[in-house]
Amino acid sequence: MANRPELLAPPEIFYDDTEARKYTSSSRIVEIQAKLSERALELLALPDDGVPRLLLDIGCGSGLSGETLSENGHQWIGLDISASMLNVALEREVEGDLFLGDMGQGLALRPGVMDGAISISAVQWLCNADKSSHEPRLRMKAFFGSLYRCLGRGARAVFQVYPENIAQRELLLRQALQAGFGGGIVVDFPHSTKRRKEFLVLTCGAPSLSSAVPAGKGEDGESCSDEDGSEDEENGMVGVSERQRPRKKQRTNKKGKVGREWVLKKKEQMRRKGNVVPPDSKYTARKRKSRF
Repeated sequence: MANRPELLAPPEIFYDDTEARKYTSSSRIVEIQAKLSERALELLALPDDGVPRLLLDIGCGSGLSGETLSENGHQWIGLDISASMLNVALEREVEGDLFLGDMGQGLALRPGVMDGAISISAVQWLCNADKSSHEPRLRMKAFFGSLYRCLGRGARAVFQVYPENIAQRELLLRQALQAGFGGGIVVDFPHSTKRRKEFLVLTCGAPSLSSAVPAGKGEDGESCSDEDGSEDEENGMVGVSERQRPRKKQRTNKKGKVGREWVLKKKEQMRRKGNVVPPDSKYTARKRKSRF
């Protein structure tokens, strides 16, 4: 795992001028990016009506994945944190609009303006705290929350990711579901060590909208069906879920009521974390009347 870029340096530092040019000039990387982008576009399941869509490429780098979007007739906007990568994209005269930004700080886009989003090998960077001010869960909350707002209802977001472990995979999926998305993980070639690829497939919109996750590809390159295996990863599908979270249970005392002492303790914990908490008063933890 020592060769994972996210473990070596923050992305804006790791992808400097030298690394950006080396990355883009590698024929092997160009080929891999094209295949992954084609697969992400396939999982987006855009209507086959010949109408160009406006798509967001998160972690667009030097525009390799954006070229696939252009070749398929779509317009796109690319976001990346590495200025060096974006400079290479400008030199290559890619067709998309580019802007420099950190996805962990949220996406500054108008609500409902995007028809879909893709990301190739980028979103797993959110799992790392590259600075003392970084908290992965808060950065994911800002990212998925702003992404949900900028997508049109029913639109999809497809992220090819390389989670370091199961905990990272579950954290990404959980934060996406908490932001309002439905969906799960699609695994292509689940039984292959080298060819295995994971895609986080998310649907934006109300639970009534279809958020069924497509099946992953098997060793023969065809989509896995229910007859090909038993459950979950045998079918190339992991963690399919809707946003249906149970309400949190309140802490109660022996009399069945929330105690003032417990509430004051929780408020003090929140203050130590730096959160803004209303001041304590005689009304703290007092039960509201049924009507005013």
